[in-house]
Amino acid sequence: MADGKAQKVADAILDRYRARTPLSREHHRRAREFMPGGDTRTAIYYTPYPTYMEKGEGCRIYDCDGNVYTDYHNNYTSLIHGHAFQPVVHAAWEQLQKGTVFGAPGQVMYEHAQLLRSRVPSMERIRYTNSGTEATLMAMRAARAFTRKDVFVKMDGGYHGCHDFVEVNVWSDPDEKGVPIPRLTAAGVPVDVVRNTLVAHYNDLEGLEAILKANKDRIAGIILEPMQGAAGDLPAQPGYLRGVRELATRYGVLLVFDEIVTFRFSLGGIQAIEGIKPDLTTLGKIIGGGFAVGAYGGREEIMDLFNPEKPGSVSTSGTFNANNITMAAGIANLKAYDQAAIDRINALGTRLRQGFNRAFRAADLRGQATGQASMFTIHWTDASLARASDSAQHLIPAAELVKLLHLEMLSRGCFAPRRGQYAISTPMTDRHIDQTLEELAAALEYLRPYIVERTPHLLGS
Repeated sequence: MADGKAQKVADAILDRYRARTPLSREHHRRAREFMPGGDTRTAIYYTPYPTYMEKGEGCRIYDCDGNVYTDYHNNYTSLIHGHAFQPVVHAAWEQLQKGTVFGAPGQVMYEHAQLLRSRVPSMERIRYTNSGTEATLMAMRAARAFTRKDVFVKMDGGYHGCHDFVEVNVWSDPDEKGVPIPRLTAAGVPVDVVRNTLVAHYNDLEGLEAILKANKDRIAGIILEPMQGAAGDLPAQPGYLRGVRELATRYGVLLVFDEIVTFRFSLGGIQAIEGIKPDLTTLGKIIGGGFAVGAYGGREEIMDLFNPEKPGSVSTSGTFNANNITMAAGIANLKAYDQAAIDRINALGTRLRQGFNRAFRAADLRGQATGQASMFTIHWTDASLARASDSAQHLIPAAELVKLLHLEMLSRGCFAPRRGQYAISTPMTDRHIDQTLEELAAALEYLRPYIVERTPHLLGS
């Protein structure tokens, strides 16, 4: 039977995962009685069922069956100091004893904003939300209100949460040629969203300028991630981000940097590294210390639209916006994330990414890890990757490899998102990196019979 060895490898990986996680399987069975598919957060679902976690300590996470993992997931990069980080626990506990939220502002709110502005000077005025999704929604609303225009340009494959106005071309079409055609990527989103969205390729200044030139009188702003995350941690090519800033200025549109993920790369995010001042910035994840949070801010004249002291201001609210526990935890989290911590985890991330690339070469496989600083994503190709469509076109030929490597690494004690994204947290050391590289090498060797039979195009020589 031609596929005998490949099927045996796939079956063995699934069997080992099931054997290690019987309580997770039972939890999932029960959850399906109350939630569709047992799920309330699509991004953490995977087959045959997700692992149910019970506790975390530092960079370790423990599932309900007692298995221990090195956590490269970090709740999609939000736990920069890992789990149960004591300064955050203490700050949250101190605030909890005073009360959670009061329906009134607290001093801790503007102290958090002061800390953010000290690190991101382009955020001259700041408002808070409870998620990154809400932050990008409100930043886009601010841009539309300020310019009195409706159309936004986003990048093909760009992810900015799950509100209606960004559910366009979240997943790139690998067969599409030329300028991306705006298309909805979620059911239930009004078609008017497409009419008010234009899509450009990431790392393509010429294509972006053509869109701006043809539509400048309609466009409120451009929103982009300085490094495309969900598309596979694709970094900006040299000069691209500065070029986007120059084009936005030339054509009179606002530039929104979604630094919800990339804020971790320096004290002030990628905009500080590149020396670029966007008109608006969105933040989330690490600024809340593990609590639900989002923030948006920018030029004072734009953000003044929300000033309730002025007639005709834009009214927005949220019951838990800038709640005291999140603000207190966030301050403790950020204060501990100083330049020394940033430098150390960026170095660890670079070392791990380079080690993954060496492991693919040593196994004579066409694979790679792309990203920067403290995070990266695995791709099953050795081709150059500049835009989301480059990444997308290699997913289908890779067949089940993404799933199988994910499950195999889980069984070897490495917890990461299914898509193969790895993020470093401050409790990690060289020892964790070395162990993970050993496990990856062993996993690739184990998968080789599957690759030989099912995906031979990934064999190097």
